[in-house]
Amino acid sequence: MPFREINHKMVEAVVQPGTKMFSQRGAMLAYKGDVSFTPNIRGGQGGLASMLGRRLANESIPLMTVEGDGTVMFGHGGHHVHVITLTGDTMYVEADRLLAFDGTLQQGTMFLGSQGGVMGMVRGQVSGQGLFTTTLKGHGAVAVMAHGGVIELPLTPQRPVHVDPQSYVAHHGDVRNKLSTALSWRDMVGRGSGEAFQLEFSGNGVVYVQASEEKL
Repeated sequence: MPFREINHKMVEAVVQPGTKMFSQRGAMLAYKGDVSFTPNIRGGQGGLASMLGRRLANESIPLMTVEGDGTVMFGHGGHHVHVITLTGDTMYVEADRLLAFDGTLQQGTMFLGSQGGVMGMVRGQVSGQGLFTTTLKGHGAVAVMAHGGVIELPLTPQRPVHVDPQSYVAHHGDVRNKLSTALSWRDMVGRGSGEAFQLEFSGNGVVYVQASEEKL
């Protein structure tokens, strides 16, 4: 694993020759060795489609390409950091909660409406979250940020999990998501938290939830 958790707000990453990492701009706290940081105008591994997706979602998350031979310490805004290891599956994560990730992971963008239907399309308008979610696929590690720490909620087919959209951080596995509401459209006006909307996850996998509804 390239990330070592120094404390709950900082991670250290090993950078080796011939490999690369991607990090959110401004996430580098310190580094040792011969390491370079280059603005990534292509939006990581996802290229133009990924960058366009974030722009349409009003999620301007510039990335830096990290290369060289040394170690780098990452953190951002005093937020809690949580490391997730992928073993070939796909992780879906809010773009603004990405701190750093392996360059071996393939990056893309998923429109939430493709899984959540019409209700997924209105998520960004009511909850304050984006319409697009970043996808990372392959073998490697991802460091995500959250307010107040992250909890892991295991999913089984018999036990779906309901999450406040503003507390959602990421999920991976064989998972389906659906955005639903327990209120009428008239009652929803001016409400963006779990009283109005709930993200329902079902299947086999893990959902990551932050301990606060505060948006990064």
